[in-house]
Amino acid sequence: MRIATFAGMHASGKTSIILKTIALLNGSGLKAGVMKLDCLLSSDDSIYRNAGIPVIKYISGNVCPDHYFADSLPEVCKWGLENHLDVLITESAGLCGRCAPHLKKIPAVCIIDCLSGITAPEKIGPMLRLADYIVITKGDLISPAEREVFFTNVRLSNRHARISFINGLSGQGAYRLASYIRESSSAQSIEGRTLRFTMPSAVCTYCAGQIMIKDVTGGARIKKLPEVQSQ
Repeated sequence: MRIATFAGMHASGKTSIILKTIALLNGSGLKAGVMKLDCLLSSDDSIYRNAGIPVIKYISGNVCPDHYFADSLPEVCKWGLENHLDVLITESAGLCGRCAPHLKKIPAVCIIDCLSGITAPEKIGPMLRLADYIVITKGDLISPAEREVFFTNVRLSNRHARISFINGLSGQGAYRLASYIRESSSAQSIEGRTLRFTMPSAVCTYCAGQIMIKDVTGGARIKKLPEVQSQ
């Protein structure tokens, strides 16, 4: 079973790109399914089901979605094997970009849209920097000059990944991504594999549910950055 991790910020077009990619994979004789992870609410699982795509959904709730993702992966892989999937695609809930739900030696795809801002590529972090394949969406909504600048900023943030502009509505450009996944090697298990980037290490009373703001100087585990003087 081939496995690919898809990650991207909210409303970047992850679901649309996955739908178009799976349509091409199915057309080549491969059975593909999706693991959908979101934080509070998602109806994307119904979109996949209506398209005839096997899907399993997880809601992380008050748990960090990337921690939840890592804990759920073994179970998701078993689900994929039980459903005789040839390709398992995981779609993660994009949040701050601090983490990257990508595994070493497993195809990692990052989806970013042109409307997220010209400096977005450098802000996303490991989700984009450590990806193998970067999909840029909504390129038809900006000028050719803006697309070129955005592409350059993406390339500066990740100098090794393949980059494609894909239209989430028409599917134009999705063939290269589908071919990349189709040609990837199989992985029957993810046991023992490692994440491409570490999870957050700062654990404090707020993480445990504290809601009252108070001065914790001297006892905090969060490293303070030097103050920046305004110009």
